[in-house]
Amino acid sequence: MRLFKTLDIDFMGWRRPAVIASVVISVLLVGSMIVRGFDFGLDFTGGTVIEVGYEEPTELATVREALEGGGFSGAIVQYFGSRRDVVIRLPLQAAGQDPSAELSDRVFRALSAASDGEVELRRAEFVGPQVGEELREDGGLAMLFALIGILIYVAVRFEWRFAVGAVIATIHDVVVTIGVFSVFQIEFNLAVLAAVLAVIGYSVNDTVVIFDRIRENFRRIRKGTVIEIVNRSINETLSRTIITGGTTLLVVLALYIFGGEVLSGFSLALIIGILIGTYSSIYVATATVVWLGISKADLIPPPKEGAGADARP
Repeated sequence: MRLFKTLDIDFMGWRRPAVIASVVISVLLVGSMIVRGFDFGLDFTGGTVIEVGYEEPTELATVREALEGGGFSGAIVQYFGSRRDVVIRLPLQAAGQDPSAELSDRVFRALSAASDGEVELRRAEFVGPQVGEELREDGGLAMLFALIGILIYVAVRFEWRFAVGAVIATIHDVVVTIGVFSVFQIEFNLAVLAAVLAVIGYSVNDTVVIFDRIRENFRRIRKGTVIEIVNRSINETLSRTIITGGTTLLVVLALYIFGGEVLSGFSLALIIGILIGTYSSIYVATATVVWLGISKADLIPPPKEGAGADARP
């Protein structure tokens, strides 16, 4: 399916200002990550997660007041599916160091005393600070191994210039996605980390589609400069990019709007990743390949040995 019959947009004509903007934004976001850091969730810092169910729909402000009255200041309160289901996240400072059942019992008693209806304690989980630190390290290693795998895959399937471009674009997407969480101090938890890993896969998929068309056109089109062939390849895959990105974005937007606070960080990371991944496939990955000096000779397979030996004069 094609949205456009014939396009002739000079994408590579804008590669210099686009790359300059990407570099400036990336530097600013890295600076924010260094200076401000992240608002890590309980998955990474440690604490207690308690899920309770109310007989009637309740307000989060009422739950927070009940917790503060019980001595649990700094608690994070969110709906979990409906207005009767509430998840309470207590950082270590608020929960203390005791992971025993006494903490959940104290929270349950405080909520029950402040509620007119019945309150049900559904689950209570404790994450220690050591476990949180291990999760941070494992998450960083997961992203590192993903980048190494991408480098190897693209280098084997295409050519080393394409591999470098794909990895640089993927790093750019990760930096921009998590940098937004640092700038606005949005909670960064395991769900967001999962979304970042999904963004890596999505970005690489979009990049490989463009690379594949570039390789095909280099072998098929005898005339034309590198810039002309690259522009033609991007224009030919633009319909596919818009359809795939647009439909995915609609689903993620619905998840962000109607999924509640529990899924807001996950869906926000995907929204940023889809948008920036589409951009970087053209103006970071492909532009890098062009600057590295790709040519037709690099993509045309060499003739097989002995291919002309059987030819008769």
